[in-house]
Amino acid sequence: ELKREPFMFLKLTSPADNNKEDSSSILEPALSGLAGGSAFDFNSKLDNLFLVGTEEGNIHACSKAYSGQYMKSYDGHHMGVHAIQWNPFHEDIFISCSADWTVKIWDHNSSQCLLHFDLGDDVGDVCRSPYSSTVFAAVTTDGKVHVFDLAQNKREPMCSQKVDKRALTKAAFNRKEFVLIVGDDIGRVISLKLSPNLRRSHDDGGEEGVLDDEMTQIQRDIMVKLIASI
Repeated sequence: ELKREPFMFLKLTSPADNNKEDSSSILEPALSGLAGGSAFDFNSKLDNLFLVGTEEGNIHACSKAYSGQYMKSYDGHHMGVHAIQWNPFHEDIFISCSADWTVKIWDHNSSQCLLHFDLGDDVGDVCRSPYSSTVFAAVTTDGKVHVFDLAQNKREPMCSQKVDKRALTKAAFNRKEFVLIVGDDIGRVISLKLSPNLRRSHDDGGEEGVLDDEMTQIQRDIMVKLIASI
């Protein structure tokens, strides 16, 4: 049995509200209605913290300890947010994608995105690699898969390849093997094996797809260094 308990209402905010520096204005934004929630993700390191992406394009950082209030709001995208995901190696970094053709990488503590990528079409989904802090993949409605490794190139994908004639709507990395699966809008699922240059760009020193505590810390340090170089 699933016990239903209303937790919070997603209140609409305007860009002006999001950009105010006063912390009270962030916690209590001006209200003009309710927003449609379209993407969610919990932080794996900070139990109470989660992100919400809306159909209006905004992104909100929320806490289970503050029901009904936003901790922080980001004027994330111009159209609906399709996916949002924390970086598995760094608790402050997250990624989002939208119907406005863009993928953006954020630091939770800043209202401005760190990096943004225009993929030329509606981005159906984005997913972080489970074995590298700098690798992610995005899929678009023109049937293309885009794989990035920010340690190699902070502006362009390592690979952009059309794999389907239909719109791609979902993507996920296998947690143990170097495989990416994508799905389209008519229910087909395609398995893609990553070539060696699209796997880990750093010497992992361990079993394929397996990260111990030391390697997890190394991946976090790589992300910290990347952020400092932006």
